[in-house]
Amino acid sequence: MARLAALIVLVIPGILAAYGIKLMRDTFFGIANLGTLPLGLQFLFGLALTILGIGFFAGFLLRRDRKNGRVSERFKEKQKS
Repeated sequence: MARLAALIVLVIPGILAAYGIKLMRDTFFGIANLGTLPLGLQFLFGLALTILGIGFFAGFLLRRDRKNGRVSERFKEKQKS
């Protein structure tokens, strides 16, 4: 059950990142998907979705690898004194 929850947690940001890439691509070709929103704002919205989706995925993997001890020294958390 925990693996299914982890899969769902990773799939949702992946879908959002893919939609962000689609919005940026459609802006490049002049296709408005978000109604009357200007194309420049559509591109920025797509860029934000892409960065947030990929960032969440990368943070999730970094946290998991830190917990399992699979990261190099520069990615390990500093000891609080």
